[in-house]
Amino acid sequence: MQRGGRLPPWLARHGLDGLAALWTRLQVEPGWESALEAALRERLQALEIGRVETVRAFEADPPPARLVFCSLAEAGRTEALTEDAQRLPLPTLASRLRLGDVALSGLLEDWLAGCRTAPDLAAALLLRERLRPGELILTPAGHAVSRHAVAFHAPDSEQSGLLARAQEIEQLDRQTRAQVLLADGARDAQVRAEAAAAEAARQLAGARREAGETQSRAHQLQVEVLRLAQQAEQATRRREQLDAEIAEIDRQAEDIEERRQTDQARLEELDLQLGDAQEAQVAAEDRVLEAERRLGDAREQLRRLERGAQEAQFGARALEARRSELQRAIETAAQQIQAATQTESQLRLELDDFDEASATEGLQEALEVRIEREQALSGVRSRHEELTLQLRQHDERRGALERELQPLRDDITRLQLEEQAASLGGAQFMEQLQAAGVDLIVLAEGIDRDGVRLHGLQAEIDRLQREMNALGAVNLAALEELGSARERKGFLDAQNADLQEAMQTLEEAIRKIDAETRDLLRSTFDRVDAGFGQMFPSLFGGGTARLVMTGEEILDAGVQVMAQPPGKKNSTIHLLSGGEKALTAIALVFAIFQLNPAPFCLLDEVDAPLDDANTERYARLVRKMSDQTQFLFISHNKIAMEMAEQLIGVTMQEQGVSRIVAVDMEAAVSMADS
Repeated sequence: MQRGGRLPPWLARHGLDGLAALWTRLQVEPGWESALEAALRERLQALEIGRVETVRAFEADPPPARLVFCSLAEAGRTEALTEDAQRLPLPTLASRLRLGDVALSGLLEDWLAGCRTAPDLAAALLLRERLRPGELILTPAGHAVSRHAVAFHAPDSEQSGLLARAQEIEQLDRQTRAQVLLADGARDAQVRAEAAAAEAARQLAGARREAGETQSRAHQLQVEVLRLAQQAEQATRRREQLDAEIAEIDRQAEDIEERRQTDQARLEELDLQLGDAQEAQVAAEDRVLEAERRLGDAREQLRRLERGAQEAQFGARALEARRSELQRAIETAAQQIQAATQTESQLRLELDDFDEASATEGLQEALEVRIEREQALSGVRSRHEELTLQLRQHDERRGALERELQPLRDDITRLQLEEQAASLGGAQFMEQLQAAGVDLIVLAEGIDRDGVRLHGLQAEIDRLQREMNALGAVNLAALEELGSARERKGFLDAQNADLQEAMQTLEEAIRKIDAETRDLLRSTFDRVDAGFGQMFPSLFGGGTARLVMTGEEILDAGVQVMAQPPGKKNSTIHLLSGGEKALTAIALVFAIFQLNPAPFCLLDEVDAPLDDANTERYARLVRKMSDQTQFLFISHNKIAMEMAEQLIGVTMQEQGVSRIVAVDMEAAVSMADS
């Protein structure tokens, strides 16, 4: 197909015969090849150029057949609208492509814009009413369904099924490589069996030569006829034995072939088990890392608790010192009270002994002395408080210094342990040198002269010993095993390349899904935030409310509700009353409900914490939203009951027997009017 037709000479004349067609770079989900061919048609054979404007030079000499040129450098990625995804819940044809090139993805998204996919023709016909002009729904067979037409796809040229054949050829190439490896193993077994058969034939030829010699001697020596006849009979039996041995060798060769096939299947099972074991090992390593992380967190928490315990001890010491100071102050105050009592007794005695004028004068002097002493006591107390504050500051400083000294103490302990380990190692090495009869003086001179490195020699010796032990005995079949291992490695490298390609495809799909999820979540969050900002003022008669995303990554971030009723400047919703919290929750729920309204909505005593004014606003909002949704609500509030079109009450006229009473409000009003 690439060499035939009228286009190759034209492409060679213009120097374009080295460009690869677009279909050679396309990968699509299995089963959707016909749909992609039906959508692209002649664009499957498109050739990539640097800029589209360069095709002006072909106007004078146009191609002899349909030909499409494209520029991946000018292609950009297009994002599907969220409203289209909600309007027509069908995956696009571009989303089923498996491409690793961003520019190529952008070009195909441009060409396949408006192309949706459905599993069968019936599903496409059910959703054709939602199609916009220019949009199509394609089935895996390539049939196209538009809003007013259905086009059936059928192979109309030699290029039909091109992508399916290309993927089939690629799959057959991988199977061929695997079969070649199996055939090589079979040839090796065949060579070994042929060698065994040649050895048996050689033995048979020797037996036949012996029989011929026996017959010649029988002709020469008639007197030994009987003996020669016996020898001939023995030779015949020997030949039968050799034939039986040859048959046994053939059976052994067949058994060897069967065992080889069994071993090959077992090897593949072991490869699968090895892959599972490696995955289990990776999972175990992840669990070990997680356990180490939790251990580090626990150690960090333990250090914080130890610091908290130390701070608590310092605080307890400070409180104990404060209690002692207060106890001393109480004792001092008791002594002062006792002294004041004694002074009062003396003053009373003096009052009895002296006249009023002298008593008044003495009392005035005593008051002055008391004032002076109280002032002195206040100064002492102020000084005492200053000293207490300084003592607390010094205690805090001492605690901080102890925390700073803790790492140094840990380093000292670690160095001491290392010193002990070094001492023990030195003693062991010294014992080994003495047991070997080494002259320490000559050894020291050799070390100083040659600069022998002492540190790490034991580790190097252990490593070399392990490597020598790992080599094991000499394997005479190593060359043959090396060839088999190389073939096996080539096969595994091909599988690894396929797996790497599949991983890249999956990673690209994951990145695309994450991007689409971020866009969808962002648009949904913005719509809910806008609806919440509109619902909140209608329920509160004013105020503002909004949603705040806590976190930089939208897929891992949380959502915080910021609501401020009119007349309040609260910083968090926890400062709102019960009724305000209920109204805020109603506004948020109705804002989310507006994204995809359901035909029914059930409200169970939502108005319980609301007062009359808030209940009226809540009732007006429900009545407004009832144009598109039927509300069923449970309530004990008369204001909420007034907005209902039908009332259904549960009564209990008899003990343990419930009855339901239904009232149509319009029928009741018309009956009351009549």
